[in-house]
Amino acid sequence: MSTFTTQDGTQIYYKDWGKGKPVLFSHGWPLDADMWDSQLNFLAERGYRAIAFDRRGFGRSDQPWDGYNYDTFAADINDLIEHLDLRDVTLVGFSMGGGDVTRYIGRYGSERISGLALLGAVTPIFIKTDDHPEGVEKSVFDDIKAGLRKDRAQFISDFATPFYGLNKGMTVSEGVKTQTLNIALLASLKGTLDCVTAFSETDFRPDVQKIDVPTLVIHGSSDQVVPFEATGKLAAETIKGAQLKIYDGAPHGFAVTHQQQLNEDLLAFLQSH
Repeated sequence: MSTFTTQDGTQIYYKDWGKGKPVLFSHGWPLDADMWDSQLNFLAERGYRAIAFDRRGFGRSDQPWDGYNYDTFAADINDLIEHLDLRDVTLVGFSMGGGDVTRYIGRYGSERISGLALLGAVTPIFIKTDDHPEGVEKSVFDDIKAGLRKDRAQFISDFATPFYGLNKGMTVSEGVKTQTLNIALLASLKGTLDCVTAFSETDFRPDVQKIDVPTLVIHGSSDQVVPFEATGKLAAETIKGAQLKIYDGAPHGFAVTHQQQLNEDLLAFLQSH
């Protein structure tokens, strides 16, 4: 297995497919690098080097007790980029992964970065606050954590319905639902819980202000998990020159339901910068 060790001694798993201009993918909660297999394969077949890692606490990476915060996640990405000596890399972040690639730019700059794609991302800020009234109520995230503590397997199984829009006319195979649950159950329960706090409460607005590379924002119009009006819409308005694509009727998990459309849009974006 391909792994690297972070500055705090955590071993992180990654997959590194193909050769060419690098594209680095950061997955959503509570998944791992396997959510990107279609995108990785598609881009690697077309002359790109496609890389995805399992966030600490998830998938095949170590499960430390602490460190589930965005400064650490950004440091882990920096360690991976330096480990592989990546340059001219495009960062792609889905959902909570949009936060760590954005925080990476906020902390480490864009010297090695050529582009950024935010897919159904929690940026610039997810939770409802006095200065972000369109955000999601804290009670929603409290309920998620309570559900995970009570019966994580059933909670994640039920979570597939809003995640893939199964209650809004979307369909995915039984295999996808099984894989989603299997991936999620590989994760540390502590990491799974702590990440709910991290992705809901972290304010990425200062980081978003520092983005100075070509940026693609993609969001589903029917996202029931990370509502477009509270996140993607604001990110696209804030980031100078950002390109916004709204997938009509798409759920949060559009990497599956709109797989081919996403693959082609990512390829076009990569070819454009």
